[in-house]
Amino acid sequence: MVLVAVFGAALLVAVLLSGLAARTVLSTSLLFLAAGALVGDGFLGLIHVAPNSPIVAATADLALFTVLFTDGMHVAFPALRAAWRNPARALGLGMPLAFAGMALVAHLLVGLDWTTSLLVGAVLAPTDPVFASAIVGRKEVPSRLRQLLNVESGLNDGLALPVVLVLIAAAGPTSPHFEASLPTIGLELVGGLALGVVLPLVVNALVRLPGLGAEAKLQPLLPLATGVILYAACHLTHANPYLAAFSAGAVLASVSPQSKSAFEPLGEALAELAKFAALLVFGALLTPRLFGDLSIGGYVAVVLAIVLIRPASLLLSLIRSRIDRREQLVAAWFGPKGFASVVYGLLVLQAGIPQGEKAYTLIAVCIAASIVVHSSTDVPIARLFHLDTPGPGRGADDGDAAAATALSDLPGIPLPASPAQAGADTLAKEHPDART
Repeated sequence: MVLVAVFGAALLVAVLLSGLAARTVLSTSLLFLAAGALVGDGFLGLIHVAPNSPIVAATADLALFTVLFTDGMHVAFPALRAAWRNPARALGLGMPLAFAGMALVAHLLVGLDWTTSLLVGAVLAPTDPVFASAIVGRKEVPSRLRQLLNVESGLNDGLALPVVLVLIAAAGPTSPHFEASLPTIGLELVGGLALGVVLPLVVNALVRLPGLGAEAKLQPLLPLATGVILYAACHLTHANPYLAAFSAGAVLASVSPQSKSAFEPLGEALAELAKFAALLVFGALLTPRLFGDLSIGGYVAVVLAIVLIRPASLLLSLIRSRIDRREQLVAAWFGPKGFASVVYGLLVLQAGIPQGEKAYTLIAVCIAASIVVHSSTDVPIARLFHLDTPGPGRGADDGDAAAATALSDLPGIPLPASPAQAGADTLAKEHPDART
C-alpha cells in the first residue's frame, strides 16, 4: 500500500507541475523515476522491490501491453501507406545499425559474450518519444520530424520483441520460471499475432450486425474491452501478449477508424498511467549498488550508446533523404531508450541467463541516463523551431501533400485547418522541393 500512496503522490505532483514541465527542462517521466529511486532500498527504504518481485513482473507486463496496444493504433496502415519513406529508412537501416553498434561495444567494453551482447543491442534498440514529448507534441516542430519519431518509436518496440525472445532462448536461460526454446517462442509469437489480428476483426464484425452498436458515450470502451479480452486470452493460451497487443491496435485502427478516434484520449491516459507506474517501480530498482556494479567500460558504453551509436545510425539511414540537416540532427539526438527497453531488460534479468545480471546492469544504467539526458533537452531544442517563420514547405514528408494529410492519424500531430494553412498546403503540393 505504501507503493500505491507513493504513486498517487507522484501523480499529483506530476499533474501540478505539468504546465511548468511543458516550458522547462523538468520532466514528468524523470519525476517518477526519481520518486521510485528515492523511496526504494537505495535511499529511504519505504518500499522493498527486487527485480524478481511479482509486482515488478505484473507492472511491467501490463504496462508494456497497454503501450503496445496504443502504439499499434497510432501506426494504422492507411497512414503508413501515405508517409512511409523516412520511417522505413529509420527502421530498415537505422535500427539494425544501432542494434549492431550497441552489441559491438557491449562485447568489447563490458566483456559480454556475443549472444548476450546481441541481446543487449536488441533490448536497447527501441526508442520512445515519451521522453522527448516537447519534440513530438509541439506544432512549431516540423510535422515530418514528429512523424518520423512517432512512427519509428511506434513500430520498433514490436520489431525488437521477437529478436529479444529468440536471443534469450539462444543465451541459455536457466530460470525454471522462464521456459524458452525456439519452437516454444515461435508458437507463442504466431499465437499472439493470430489473436491480435482475429479478435479485432471479430469485434468489428459484431459491431456491424443489425441491432448492435455502441452508444456514443460508451464507444471508447469498445477498444478497451477488446484489449482486456485479448490480454486475458493471451495469458490463458500462452500466446505472446505483446505482439498480440501491437497487431491488434494496428488492425483495429485500420478497420475501425471511428473506434480509434473515440478511444484515443482514454488510451493515451491509460498508457501514460501505465508508463508512470512502471517507471516508479523501475526507479526503485536503481540503487547505488546497481550503479556501482557497472564497470568503467560499461559507463563508456552508455555514453557511446547515447551520443554516438543512435545519432550515427539514424544519420546514416537518412542520407539523401529530403529532410533538412537540422531536422536530421534533432531526430538523431532524440533516440531515447524506449519504455519497452525497461520491460525487455527485466525479461533478460528474470530469464536467468549466465550473464543476465551483468547485461541488466548495463541496460538499466543506459535507460536511466537516457531518460535524464533526453527528457531535459527536448524543451530547449523545441524552442529553436519556434524562432523560425513558418513556411510553405513545413510539414510535408518528402514533398508529398498526402503524407501531411495522413499525419492527422498520428499522435501529437494536429494539423491546422486555417485558410492560410490551406494555401500553404496548395503551394507545397505545387512546389514539393520547398524548404522551411
